[in-house]
Amino acid sequence: MSISTLMTSLFEQKAAIDREFFAALAGAPLSAENRHIAIRTLNHIHTVDRIFAAHLRGEPHGFTASNTQATPTLEELRDSVAQVDGWYVDHVRSLRPDQFEDVLSFRFTDGDAGRMSREEILAHVIHHGSHHRGNVGMLMKQVDQPPPRDLFTRYLHQQDPSRREA
Repeated sequence: MSISTLMTSLFEQKAAIDREFFAALAGAPLSAENRHIAIRTLNHIHTVDRIFAAHLRGEPHGFTASNTQATPTLEELRDSVAQVDGWYVDHVRSLRPDQFEDVLSFRFTDGDAGRMSREEILAHVIHHGSHHRGNVGMLMKQVDQPPPRDLFTRYLHQQDPSRREA
């Protein structure tokens, strides 16, 4: 599997699991406090996704923190996440294999300088989101609402059922 194929699959899986999480969270019987925590956590993921998308485009991100002051509604956040997820899928599909190694310089929200390759940035976005979706999943488990299974292996086998053949 090439880096291009791998990254495309990872970002397609991210878009799919994000859709599943928003659908499951909409019906989860969370307390108002835990629903707020879940939305704030998903908004943090989304804010970081937007920050690193700006780094990949070579544009200023305009954020001074890794979350926004205002908390969007679940529906507003779902729609914005879908848009950014689509951007990432299109972006990784558009890159030539050698472009994944390009090293980009940028500023973190605290003003510190940073340098990462495109593939390192993309890997961070994938791992960061997965980590925090796990936090939201734990809130869902507390109310006996099973969270979606955020597994790359599950996604690959759903996309290509022949992988299940012995």
